[in-house]
Amino acid sequence: MNKLKRIFALAGAVLLICMYASTLVFALIDSPAASDLLKASIAATILIPVLLYAYILVARLLKNHSENDEDPHNNVL
Repeated sequence: MNKLKRIFALAGAVLLICMYASTLVFALIDSPAASDLLKASIAATILIPVLLYAYILVARLLKNHSENDEDPHNNVL
């Protein structure tokens, strides 16, 4: 499981670097479509990490919640 987390972390870092590079390239290109591509790239650069962070938080909360449900000593009604 630890290797899988490292692979996903590396893939996420590479994805962020590619998004930053594409944002820079779109900012420097003088093309009619460059403005729209730049806006999309900036939005993706902000939204993707935020959504991934939210996913990690929800997964952690659900994991802790399911572990508490399986605890035989937890008899709170």
